[in-house]
Amino acid sequence: KAGEKERDNRIEGKTASARPVSPTCLLENRQELRPSRDSGLRPIASIHHPNQAQQNHNNNKTRLNSLTNSNQMAPLRCILFLAALCSLIPALHASAGDADLIYKSCVVQCEKSGCVGEKCFQHCKFSSDGKPIDGPWYMQEPLYLRWKQWDCRSDCRYHCMLAREEEREKLGDKPVKYHGKWPFQRVYGIQEPVAVALSALNLAMQFHGWISFFILVYYKLPLNPNKRTYYEYTGVWHIYGILSMNSRFWSGVFHSRDVELTEKLDISSAVALLGFSLILALLRSFNVRDEAARVMVSAPLIAFVTTHILYLNFYKLDYGLNMKVCMAMGIAQLLTWAVWAGVTRHPSRWKLWVVVAGGGLAMVFEIYDFPPYRGYIDALALWNAINIPLTYLWWSFVRDDAEFMTSALLKKAK
Repeated sequence: KAGEKERDNRIEGKTASARPVSPTCLLENRQELRPSRDSGLRPIASIHHPNQAQQNHNNNKTRLNSLTNSNQMAPLRCILFLAALCSLIPALHASAGDADLIYKSCVVQCEKSGCVGEKCFQHCKFSSDGKPIDGPWYMQEPLYLRWKQWDCRSDCRYHCMLAREEEREKLGDKPVKYHGKWPFQRVYGIQEPVAVALSALNLAMQFHGWISFFILVYYKLPLNPNKRTYYEYTGVWHIYGILSMNSRFWSGVFHSRDVELTEKLDISSAVALLGFSLILALLRSFNVRDEAARVMVSAPLIAFVTTHILYLNFYKLDYGLNMKVCMAMGIAQLLTWAVWAGVTRHPSRWKLWVVVAGGGLAMVFEIYDFPPYRGYIDALALWNAINIPLTYLWWSFVRDDAEFMTSALLKKAK
């Protein structure tokens, strides 16, 4: 046994001397012979190439580091992208006029010196402590200007705008918007005098139409034994008249002085009028007389209009969304009246056709915007001008409808 053991030791020594194996290589071979989850045993090609496993290990480590770095950089890239996108928002909402360097420089110099060319403003002169000289600025203005709240910045912007537009006109350039508004000529502190005058005429026509309707149904047409009108749509037309006069009033105020409060009041009153006009068109065209049915028709539209007004006033004043909503309600009521005029035998249906056609034409001026002619007449002024005769004709149709339905009900009663 001792001889056999010595012979075996000699054989193992010769084998080891014939092919030396390092401990590192043995460790790698042992690791590569472990069972793999994918295919039983791992490849053993590295047994003959000891450096390949180390190279693969380094490559995997490099890839892992690169993936880790890219994952760490992803949030930073997203933040940079959002920051770049947000920086574009003011540029998207800015007008070409207020982005003009000459205009901006003029406003800055005016706020410091209180003058634009030879015209100076008393309320732009401040003392060393930042207070206006000779008291508050609104005490230095004429009475008709005090309620307008023109301050140093607004006056500087206005007169710098006029000066810049004169220069652009000499160069043959077209007018541009400043702070989202076309350049208008002020008259006695009124920003858009023509639009204000036409809004006042529209208000007068609405008042005349509503009063004439009121006199007709309560003093000229017969009343039932309960002293109520036979015309079943008297109440909704009264609400329509009040909302119409309210809308025209705030429209005139807004075009007289454009501030955040007057703008929101103008938009809110217009949305309320359009929403109720659509309700009225549906009730009258489909001859809805039952109170429960009227509530079912009106409630969803009232809820939608109320939500939209609250959204504009307290969340975001989205001009694009508001334009789409108003256009949708306006087109819906025009189509409703047009279809009803085509199927009814109403004696005054031709008035409906004229109002629908005129309303469609006026809506074009709401969409197509162009610079004010001579600084006074723009698309909105033309829209107000078209609405004056349409308002008169519309209330004429309402009076005719009251007479027609009252006579029809009295004939049935007999």
